[in-house]
Amino acid sequence: MTNDMPEQSSASRASLRRIPLVIATVLIGGAVGFAAIQGLGSLKGGASGDPACRAAVDTAQRIAPLAHGEVAALTMATAPLRLPDLAFEDADGKPRNLSDFRGKTVLVNLWATWCGPCRKEMPALDSLQAKLGGANFSVVAINIDTGDREKPRNFLKEENLTQLDYFSDRKAKTFQDLKAIGRAVGMPTSVLVDPQGCEIASIAGPAEWASDDALNLLRAAMNSKAAAL
Repeated sequence: MTNDMPEQSSASRASLRRIPLVIATVLIGGAVGFAAIQGLGSLKGGASGDPACRAAVDTAQRIAPLAHGEVAALTMATAPLRLPDLAFEDADGKPRNLSDFRGKTVLVNLWATWCGPCRKEMPALDSLQAKLGGANFSVVAINIDTGDREKPRNFLKEENLTQLDYFSDRKAKTFQDLKAIGRAVGMPTSVLVDPQGCEIASIAGPAEWASDDALNLLRAAMNSKAAAL
């Protein structure tokens, strides 16, 4: 009786033996990759899931209907996110941090003299500080020019922008810190921060901050603080 099945060569048998090994390697590699992704996700979740920042998300949801017109480009926070404690200097060269403004609603803005939209936006920010600045609100506009330190000061003087306190970061690390959490992709960039240092909203690009649309939204954000107390 003859065997109708062709006899396998030794090379073919060796190839068949290697298939389970290849499959196992792929499965193990996939598991490791999945675990790494899960690990990164956990780290991100841990960084952004601060329970103390849930109130900021609630504020974002309450004021979201006001994000129209001149502030329609605002992106409202949908997950609790505490901002890094941004480090910069004041007009006297003294170190300052975002945490120095705890207890206030803060509009953090990064700007530079080489950024045309930034220059155009600065008068509105100056006017906003004049209208709302005080014990409960501040515009923290941080200049990130890395060259001539007098150039941004001269720009503010030439434009008669006198209401904003001067803050600077000549290493532009504030931009990198916000970029690392996905809140800075270009210039200008602004983040609305609650009194606990948590994100309420952010925007990539300029806005007309002295407009009625902006003022109504910011006042509502500040009133949310009072409602939470």
